[in-house]
Amino acid sequence: MIRVIKLLLVYVLTGLCAGAALTPEANTLYQQASASEYRHDYKAAADKLQQAIKLNPNEVMLYTKLAGIYTDAGEFDKALAAYTRAVELRPGDAFVYISIGSIYENKGEYKQALGAYRQALKLYPEYKYNYLNIANVEYQLEDYKSAIVDYNKFLSTYARHREARESLANAYLRNKNYASSIAEYEKLYAADPVNFNDYANYGIALFEMKNYSKAAGMLEKAVETAPDNTNCRIALALSYQELEKNDLALAQYDVIFRQQPALNSLRYDYANLLADMEQNSNAIEQYKMYTSNYPNDPRAYVNAAVVYRRVNNMDEAVKNYEKALELTKDSPDTGIKKALAECYHIQKDYPKAIQLYDEALAVTPNDYTLRLNKAYALHSSNQYGQAIVLYEQLLKEKNDETVKANLAAAFIAQGKIYMEEKNYTLSTENFEKAINQGTKDSFAYFGLAQSYAACGLAERAEANFEKAISMAPDKKIYSAEYAKFIAQNSSAAVAAPNTTGEFESVSVPLSFEPAEINTEKNKSLIQIGDENYKLKNYDASIKNYQEALKINPNDEVTLLKLGNIYKVKGNSKDAAGFYKKAVFVNPGYADGWFNLGLVYAGEKNITEAKECFSRVIALDPDYGYAYFALAIANETEGNKSEAVKNYKIFLSKNSNESAAAAVREKIKSLEQ
Repeated sequence: MIRVIKLLLVYVLTGLCAGAALTPEANTLYQQASASEYRHDYKAAADKLQQAIKLNPNEVMLYTKLAGIYTDAGEFDKALAAYTRAVELRPGDAFVYISIGSIYENKGEYKQALGAYRQALKLYPEYKYNYLNIANVEYQLEDYKSAIVDYNKFLSTYARHREARESLANAYLRNKNYASSIAEYEKLYAADPVNFNDYANYGIALFEMKNYSKAAGMLEKAVETAPDNTNCRIALALSYQELEKNDLALAQYDVIFRQQPALNSLRYDYANLLADMEQNSNAIEQYKMYTSNYPNDPRAYVNAAVVYRRVNNMDEAVKNYEKALELTKDSPDTGIKKALAECYHIQKDYPKAIQLYDEALAVTPNDYTLRLNKAYALHSSNQYGQAIVLYEQLLKEKNDETVKANLAAAFIAQGKIYMEEKNYTLSTENFEKAINQGTKDSFAYFGLAQSYAACGLAERAEANFEKAISMAPDKKIYSAEYAKFIAQNSSAAVAAPNTTGEFESVSVPLSFEPAEINTEKNKSLIQIGDENYKLKNYDASIKNYQEALKINPNDEVTLLKLGNIYKVKGNSKDAAGFYKKAVFVNPGYADGWFNLGLVYAGEKNITEAKECFSRVIALDPDYGYAYFALAIANETEGNKSEAVKNYKIFLSKNSNESAAAAVREKIKSLEQ
């Protein structure tokens, strides 16, 4: 606050001077008035001077003396009347105008005081002290800009005047020239830190300049000396809040609201603090109290919506965002639209979400997040074509794995639609695009297999069926559809090495007993197929087994029998194909893996052969011929120690003496 500095004007009047100007009678009265003034008997002093004025009505000294006595007595109107008469008699006396200004200032009539001080300055510009009088009155009139100019003029002469510098600092603060205010407070603090006591204003200036750490230090001292200074506590609480000293801020808010419970303008900041501290219920309550008093502040609705969204109360979040949007309709806030769109998105109200995304994009068309969220909303609302366009645009800007995965998912979903519409050209195209995106979704391969199958591309269909099954062996529908496909395509090719070699495969007895099936027709077809097989009517047997598979596509034994027939006929490629189908239908079918291994071994594909035989052993550790076959594969690779180990295991599992004798000879030769 401003400190009003009174200028005490003292006229030194000697008796000689008075006597020279006054009649003897008037001079006597003047001396008697002075004596009464000394005794603080202002009424007697004034009476004596009034008598003297009657004797010497044009003597200025009598009026100025009388005005001074009235001033001391607090009779300012009479003092002004006396000074006014003095000015009439001596209009060039600057000090009389200063005295007049001082009286007006004491009365709080600052405009009149300013007029008198300025008149004195005009008469006596060399008197620099008058700038302080002028600046003080300008400050009281809240003309801080002019006060700053005049305080600086005064301080250019009286630089060490502490009270004037304090007033200048305060004027800067009131004029919102915070940097200059801080500079003045710093000078005062540095000059005399012990006696510095304007912590409140200094702290507020620092707060306004966002120097929260230093502001907190000053404001702490301010509230220590003046605990009831609510403004300082508010600035201190907000400083703590900015410094993320939330517990300290909370303590200040508690004091503030005890001091002023109706200070609802602060509840917005208080609510923000509570929200930051995740005291969600309290924060919402404070936002409500604030908006009930300040219903047109959109910020409070936005922040309340954020808290509601945090606690998953999407209905209230939407209400608050909608209210904020209504309040900002004259200058729409894209951020609010974006947040509201996300809420609708979470609520699965995709049309409203998309509408708001579009409105926001009309203002910020290059906003990546907005476009991504719109793509997600389109995707979720089954508008896959539009979603795909957006995903592809976004991927050109940023190689994002999540976007790639969503693009692939959109291609798959669109592919399903085209497949249902029997538009296999477009379904194939979309499934292939999904696969090119590196999808991990097995349905892309399954859908592509079905599309290829519908287009008559059997080899491509088979390869994709097998890929889908290998990715998701637990999905029985894949194996079932694959088996149906197999039944309809008797010699679907499965790629395998087509080389010849000298590997001698092991023959094992395979059961041709029909599997348990659901219909008599299936059983009959398998029995007929078995008879034709025994009679070496292989083509007829193939036809019988294929007809049986149409009834029971998941019969791994029948698939194995078909593979055996093709193997007998020397068609290792088709044999391998059916063995693979058998183990796809039943991954735990040891015979299927064993015979597939024999085909690989016969084609000198030792790595694949070993893998198949190892799979057999893992499924059935007592499957003796798997050890025998694995030993031959080890021997072919030149790995004698592994060959010997597996031959010996075979001997422990084998009951055929002729086979055992041959194996013992083999072991003997390898161990030499």
